Amino acid sequence: MKLYISLSIALIVLTLDLASKYWVESALEFGQKIPLTGFFNLVLTYNPGAAFSFLSEESGWQRWFLSGIAGSAAVLIIYLLNKYRHEKLFCFSLSFILGGALGNLYDRITLGHVVDFLDFYIGDSHWPAFNIADSAIFIGAALMIYDSFQRKEEPQHSGKKNK
Repeated sequence: MKLYISLSIALIVLTLDLASKYWVESALEFGQKIPLTGFFNLVLTYNPGAAFSFLSEESGWQRWFLSGIAGSAAVLIIYLLNKYRHEKLFCFSLSFILGGALGNLYDRITLGHVVDFLDFYIGDSHWPAFNIADSAIFIGAALMIYDSFQRKEEPQHSGKKNK
């Protein structure tokens, strides 16, 4: 997959994520919940930490620590997208991860927290709220795992025989 296609996919994910967060923040007050089904709400919440609110109770240093990790990951992903451009599913999965990482990175840098709004639950048990960026990262990781189990053909080496 050409690098510009991979980056375009990441840009689409990033755009969807930022647009959805903007919409939710303009439509809801912090903590407001809109029940949509018997297992799903829209709810505006902020997460200053990482996944599942890890480090959210810290004093603020986590904002820059997590931003540094996301920025470094983005640079590494772009390198991998270029290096493995012939592996389409791998690049597709990395594109989703990149778009999601950049969406949450944008929130962290500009707001100091990540905007979450998707609230799934069963009875009184709620999954931690998440967003489009988190979903894209999950989908990308799942596709990457799937891709790792696919049979890959070994490259042909000309002129050398294995002993």
